[in-house]
Amino acid sequence: MCGITGLVASDTLAPTERAALSAMRDVLTHRGPDDSGRYVDAHAALGHRRLSVLDLSTGRQPISNENGTIWVVFNGEIYNHRRLRDELIARGHRFATRGDTEVIVHLYEERGDDFLDALHGMFALALWDAPRQRLLLARDRLGVKPLYYHVDARRIVFGSELKSVLEAPGVPHEIDPVALADYLAFGFVPSPRTILRRICKLRPGQCLNYERGRLRLRTWWDLHHRPWRTDSAESLSEELWGTLEAATRDRLVADVPIGVFLSGGVDSTCVAAAAADAFGAAGMLTTCTVGFDNSATDERAAARRLASRLQNRHLEHAVAVRPSELLPRLAWHFDEPFADPSALPFFALCEAVRGDLTVALSGDGGDEALAGYRRYRFDVWEQRIRKLAPGWVRRPLFGTMARLYPDRADLPQPLRARTTLNNLSAGGDSAHARSVARLDAAGVRSLLAPDIATLTRGHDPWEHMRGLYRACDADDHLARCQYVDLRFELADGILTKVDRASMAHGLEVRSPFMDHRVADFVAGLPWQWKLNGWRKKFMLIDAYRDLLPPILHNRPKRGFEVPVGPWMRGPLNGMVRELIAADRCFFGTILDRDGALVMLDEHTRGRADNNYCLWALVSLLAWQQEHAREVAVA
Repeated sequence: MCGITGLVASDTLAPTERAALSAMRDVLTHRGPDDSGRYVDAHAALGHRRLSVLDLSTGRQPISNENGTIWVVFNGEIYNHRRLRDELIARGHRFATRGDTEVIVHLYEERGDDFLDALHGMFALALWDAPRQRLLLARDRLGVKPLYYHVDARRIVFGSELKSVLEAPGVPHEIDPVALADYLAFGFVPSPRTILRRICKLRPGQCLNYERGRLRLRTWWDLHHRPWRTDSAESLSEELWGTLEAATRDRLVADVPIGVFLSGGVDSTCVAAAAADAFGAAGMLTTCTVGFDNSATDERAAARRLASRLQNRHLEHAVAVRPSELLPRLAWHFDEPFADPSALPFFALCEAVRGDLTVALSGDGGDEALAGYRRYRFDVWEQRIRKLAPGWVRRPLFGTMARLYPDRADLPQPLRARTTLNNLSAGGDSAHARSVARLDAAGVRSLLAPDIATLTRGHDPWEHMRGLYRACDADDHLARCQYVDLRFELADGILTKVDRASMAHGLEVRSPFMDHRVADFVAGLPWQWKLNGWRKKFMLIDAYRDLLPPILHNRPKRGFEVPVGPWMRGPLNGMVRELIAADRCFFGTILDRDGALVMLDEHTRGRADNNYCLWALVSLLAWQQEHAREVAVA
């Protein structure tokens, strides 16, 4: 993994722009602590920070072709680079390194922009074609690696993180009210927006061409759904396991210590099992587990049993998650407000294991690929009911029932039926958006100061998800919901968390479930092969039933469960109250101070469960303290 950055001008780079390259590059040192490099000509400046994983002695970037006319900076891994290298050598190309990055320049010489189709991996890259004065930016199929950019009248600025782009002279620092509304609705800012106006994120599977001042964006990959497979469940389970094994083997190539995050759940256990098989006689696989001070979320015992069964070298770390200490660090590394509290324990996990590993495999993406979330069962059940009655019957019937149903956070989970009733009154696209989003447009505006609420009137954050639902070419509702989550919540939420928290410590995280071959395989499965009654991921479990202990077959899903509610009533209550009252905070100009205090009081007294809203506000204020003291509101 690495950090990349740069500028390209349609005329010539100004001296201040060339001078800024060092700051743009070195603010990414945490992503690449091992080395740095740069390339500068009259029109382009490329910078690179390196985390050495492959070809430790000769893999320095930027890297060029034989005559120095094409240059690339690259963040990520190309897992099929050896095969591509052999093909290119057979066609007469000469290589100066043994790593994966040099493959890109020669492949571009052969295929032009279509070279992206040949790459299997996770990456963000910038390629400069000097004779054509043409910059290509590209992001991997599923959005594992990030890439930000800013375009103005005469140049483009790009970087692996927002902070790198902001180091360039003349880049505006203005909060985008629409992006702020999106953040409050989802807990993250969906691409292509960022929290700052006129700075964008490249979307997953998207590339950008900038040539002599002209900009063109295109989607070079998307997930397409084929006619359903009709093979037997047994053969499909075997094929799924074979695909996951191949993806895991590809991700075990490294010249540095490598291991697996083992939580005790199905996804990480299967990754660890596939990795252990791939290691074979070559050596013992290392697995890592972190235990936290909250016993309810401590999975060390389960992971220890699984590691013993796999005969791994197993490492355990115990850490304490102290939100008041971690929040400022997360805010600096994430660059944008981010309201998923599981970022705290994951950040602590990455920090703890960095002394043991440089590369770690994870089970991220397994729930999206294999319909592991509880909400998918309700998505399917609700869609069946929708088909029984037309909209003109469902909307008034279930809508009225939802309005009359008590909105009580203290009710047991099975009795909190208001969301389900609202979903039954809506279409499938809006219903899934309600299941994923944390707030609707009205809820967002209730947190905003009046002037900002006015600026966002007419914007519905849920339209992001509805648009993806409509764009999906699948025929069944479950596949459309999975597609939305893959392109939206996973790409902009979970993968953002994984990238920032791991790269903050110079740790590379790879997930076999994020291999596009896994996504393509699952896209051809009928929904019945993903959900079988209340059994989840049964195809994966059946494929490796002999390895997985019986308790894991129907084990309830557990993630990093963070006790936000008790924090807000206890150790964080005073800090939050002070933040809301402070003059230097956003309250009054961007956020509604009085409403936030009422929300905190209701939560403290147990009258309402305002966990999410309070955490979103605290995360936003932590971001302000680290990044936005001088930021204007657009």
